[in-house]
Amino acid sequence: MNPIDSGDTAFVLMSAALVMFMTPGLAFFYGGLVRAKNVVHTMILSIVCMAVVGVLWAVAGYSLSFSPGTFDSLLGGAHWFGLRGVGAEPEKSLSATIPHVAFMLFQGMFAVITPALISGALVERIRVKAFVLFVILWSLIVYTPVAHWVWAPGGWLRARGVLDFAGGTVVHINAAAAAIVGALLLGKRRGLKAPTTLPHNVPFVILGAGMLWFGWLGFNGGSALAANGLAAYAFANTFFAPAAAAAAWGLAELFFFHGKMSGVGLASGAVAGMVAITPACGFVTPGSALVIGALAGLASLLAVRYRPRLGIDDSLDVFAVHGVAATLGALLTGVFATKLVNPDGADASLSLLGWQAVGVLVTLVWSGSISFLLYKVVGFVFPLRADEQDEWSGMDSSESGERGYIHTDIESSSGGTVHA
Repeated sequence: MNPIDSGDTAFVLMSAALVMFMTPGLAFFYGGLVRAKNVVHTMILSIVCMAVVGVLWAVAGYSLSFSPGTFDSLLGGAHWFGLRGVGAEPEKSLSATIPHVAFMLFQGMFAVITPALISGALVERIRVKAFVLFVILWSLIVYTPVAHWVWAPGGWLRARGVLDFAGGTVVHINAAAAAIVGALLLGKRRGLKAPTTLPHNVPFVILGAGMLWFGWLGFNGGSALAANGLAAYAFANTFFAPAAAAAAWGLAELFFFHGKMSGVGLASGAVAGMVAITPACGFVTPGSALVIGALAGLASLLAVRYRPRLGIDDSLDVFAVHGVAATLGALLTGVFATKLVNPDGADASLSLLGWQAVGVLVTLVWSGSISFLLYKVVGFVFPLRADEQDEWSGMDSSESGERGYIHTDIESSSGGTVHA
């Protein structure tokens, strides 16, 4: 029996708290980006994931993601349903120095925020009943297999050397694929004067980005599962990549696009950098993190600017930021990975790059296709989309019976540009 390391345990528990903080941060980030009449509804879609997925994780999600199973390369088993057998002793196949329950809790925070990311593509028109049912089905049917493939000891992508330190594939590409499919099925929002809308509350956006960045240090650093040099690399990379991405986005706006540097642009660039470094943070040097971040900031900015031309109303550009930046980060892991940072990882090679591409493609196809079917199933049970009058009056009133602002002069249907 391996002894519990109190330092490692404290570090992972702290990191779990930081990751939990990210979901309210996402609520502020998304809430600020929408029109004033939809802010409460938008934030609820993030917070409800903490409630629903938190329960699901304890009941079945954790076991399906990480326990050994009959078809162990594809899906976990039922050994840990209801957290039976998940206690204070380490589970050596997952981590030898922290309690099994600490590992389970840390991973649960990833399961919570992943479907919340999807909501950004659906806001201002998705009904809460439909979203909750979709999240339940998606978390069990889509998320758990991908988590098992990439992170569980028996997972088939892990066995083939696919590297995803903290969730570039499992979280961001997985969510982005479901988001873009949902946006296509729901159709465009009603009442827009332009393909996108002006954020109604830029301070919310900046606050949310700050909360995300703070929490992301635990998201990535905690994935080392120990308070060691690898965690220090992941922490450092999670500062430098978003910094480079925010700088690249903001400077591109200033010198090439608008002649102005926007707060929303800086915040969105930082998020793109966080997303891109997530798969790579435990495998690359800080110098490489700067390159990954800068490229992600520029790639996501271009994707955000190009998306309206496609006629797709991905409301808050979930795919343009999370899908594009995570794909870039996963591929660049194959270009910059070095065992000097992580001896248990790999050195950059064409083979590694190829398997990274396989991981991206498989996740996009799996999540996109199964999500399509789940949206259709949910649509038979509950209407996916609000009716026209509810959209015009605002989802806050129709879906939650609340308003974000009692007295406001904020224009609720202004047109402009949004980044998410």
